[in-house]
Amino acid sequence: MVTARSEELRAVAQRVADALPAVEVVLTGSASRGVSDEVSDIELLVVTEEPLSLEEAFAASGAAGLERLDTWGDPTTPTRRVSGYLDGVPVETIWWSRDYAEEHVDAGASAEAIANGIPLRTSGLLARWHERLADYPDELAARRIESAAERWGGFTPAGVLTLLRPGDRLQLLEWLVDAATRTLTIVYALNRTWQPTTKRLAARLEPLAVKPERLAERIEAALTEPDARRALLLMTEVQLDAVRLAPDTPNVVRARRWLADAAALLR
Repeated sequence: MVTARSEELRAVAQRVADALPAVEVVLTGSASRGVSDEVSDIELLVVTEEPLSLEEAFAASGAAGLERLDTWGDPTTPTRRVSGYLDGVPVETIWWSRDYAEEHVDAGASAEAIANGIPLRTSGLLARWHERLADYPDELAARRIESAAERWGGFTPAGVLTLLRPGDRLQLLEWLVDAATRTLTIVYALNRTWQPTTKRLAARLEPLAVKPERLAERIEAALTEPDARRALLLMTEVQLDAVRLAPDTPNVVRARRWLADAAALLR
């Protein structure tokens, strides 16, 4: 069911898209998935035939009616980013040339956003990208799982105890967030699902067939647990359950053993 806010944002996004000098304008983010709420904004992928300078992207955005323009991110990359407002609604635009967009899709970059994107102006590019992204290669899943499991092992399991030093909560939180992100990478790869952002995690994980039980709830519990030792144990158990679901590979096998030992130390 599409929320009323999503419908409102889609209508505003269409007005912006109609005024942009582009061969493809794709609505992404929460509005494209129909789950926008009152704090959601509009996210647009704007594809032009040739690369634009940041100044040209600013000019085109202003001509489309956006006000209070600004930019973010690394300006030395081929991506141009321009934000602004239309009738008080926040809008973020990502500008790619056609060639750069094709390279991105082939590399699987921004795959989840594009796979769920809605065309507001199209020359057929988005439909072709959807066809290509419908296939999640087994080889890609294997690479992502093996890479995600790499950090869990190699040093002694007792090394995790250094994360529990008083006054080092930031170090612990960095580990917990990284562990949660790697766990999600494994789970999405196991399900051959392009990895999304971590927003609305429970809803994104709900339809996946292969995952640890109560995954979103357990990640939330680990990140909010005030006791450092218990927080680390909760996340370690989540990691262990994830790698137990993965096929045997060198890093995965090592991670299972290492995480089991680490969990035993923390109990």
